[in-house]
Amino acid sequence: MRQYIIRRLLQMIPTLIGISIVVFAITALVPGDYITARNNPNMTVEKAEELRRLYGLDKPDIQRYFIWAGNMLQGKFGDSLQHKKPVLEVINTYVWNSFIIAFCSLVLSWFFAIIAGVFSAKFQYSLLDKLITLFVFVCMSLPSFFIGLLVIKIFALTLNWFPVGGMTTGGLNATGWAYVKDVAYHGFLPILVLTMLSTGSLTRYFRTSMLEVIRQDYIRTARAKGLKERTVIFKHALRNAMIPAITLLGFELPALFGGAIILEHIFIWPGIGQVYLGSISMRDYPFMLGFTIILAALTLLGNMLSDVLYGVADPRIRLK
Repeated sequence: MRQYIIRRLLQMIPTLIGISIVVFAITALVPGDYITARNNPNMTVEKAEELRRLYGLDKPDIQRYFIWAGNMLQGKFGDSLQHKKPVLEVINTYVWNSFIIAFCSLVLSWFFAIIAGVFSAKFQYSLLDKLITLFVFVCMSLPSFFIGLLVIKIFALTLNWFPVGGMTTGGLNATGWAYVKDVAYHGFLPILVLTMLSTGSLTRYFRTSMLEVIRQDYIRTARAKGLKERTVIFKHALRNAMIPAITLLGFELPALFGGAIILEHIFIWPGIGQVYLGSISMRDYPFMLGFTIILAALTLLGNMLSDVLYGVADPRIRLK
């Protein structure tokens, strides 16, 4: 196992190099730069050229890539042109706001998906199965912005139970437990929407996996031995049905830090997704490149984690 992990980590190095080349090439092909994106009518040609020299945008693309890659190897992601701060500082400021709703949504969606998938498979073709299937397809079919606006209309505007948007109450300046409750109060609706979107596909996955498992011979043997149905389902069937699903946990790693751009925009949530979208429109190349590389590294780590977890959960799998 240790040799496998070390080998996979070493294989990530050329992959990250290739990703960095592709990402940098794509950003270089985008027309315009940070100077032109600001749309300053008072900007003269001489001043624009001076700013390009100051930011290093006047150099050839190949030279800019090697300068950027060399700084990245030293752990220097550069300064965000838009925020006038180091890229890592900007990421650290906003990424944890996105992590809050992503992590809560991950826990809730897996919990509800497992319960719904188990009972949907247990009572296949029943009214309960049809209702769960209907709810699943509704969550999977409707776009996130529609569900977001719908819950705002119902819970925020009509019922007035939750705020329309934001992360904290303006002017409250709460600390400690009061701050946690205020953030939870504001985060309920975005977490609800993100959970609904994630639960749909997960429920179908668990239902299909459970249907395959409960038809196995050892499940019939367990029932023939007189075991309680609850023990058969939750101790034997669910445990084995969860093995393929464990690999999905690794792929959730980049999603925890990637942010939900549309939902953050709808709920005015100060997450990393909105900042990343703003950096694209403002041609903030240092932030765009730095955050993209971090997400790429998390994706590769998540992929490796999925393989390792699958090998740990299923002794029949041998990682070579």
